[in-house]
Order: sequence, then structure tokens, then C-alpha cells
Amino acid sequence: MDEKTMVNDILSNVKSDLTAYQTAISEAENMQLRQTLQQIRNNDESFQYELFKVAQTKGYYQPAQKATITEIQTVKTELEQ
Repeated sequence: MDEKTMVNDILSNVKSDLTAYQTAISEAENMQLRQTLQQIRNNDESFQYELFKVAQTKGYYQPAQKATITEIQTVKTELEQ
């Protein structure tokens, strides 16, 4: 497996983990557990961002094309209805 594939795989897994942490945090009644999960999530978010920057620098990640003003306005209008 090449480096690009590994980096993208890790980014995908961390993204999935972050979603799971968010769900667990929102459902946790115990404040100590909630705070622990928040710390883990925060650490994973920092790790994900650092790895994202590496991937972007190495050309492993190509961001989506920026939306046009018209596209933004269309989505905004749809959401306001």
C-alpha cells in the first residue's frame, strides 16, 4: 500500500471516529465520561487537521472546487424555505 492510500485511509477512519465520538458525547449522561470523550475527540480533530495539512502539501488531497455565488445563493434560498 502506498503512502497516499494510507494517509487517505487514516483520514477517512478518523472522520468516521469523530462522528461516532460526537454521537456518544451527545448521548452521555455521565459528565466525566462526556468530558473524556470530548478530550479524545479534540485530540483526534487536531491529529486529523495535522494529517490533512501533510496530505494537502504532498498533493494527496485535492479540495473541491469553490462554489460560485449563484450556487451559494441557491442553497441559501432552499434552506430558508
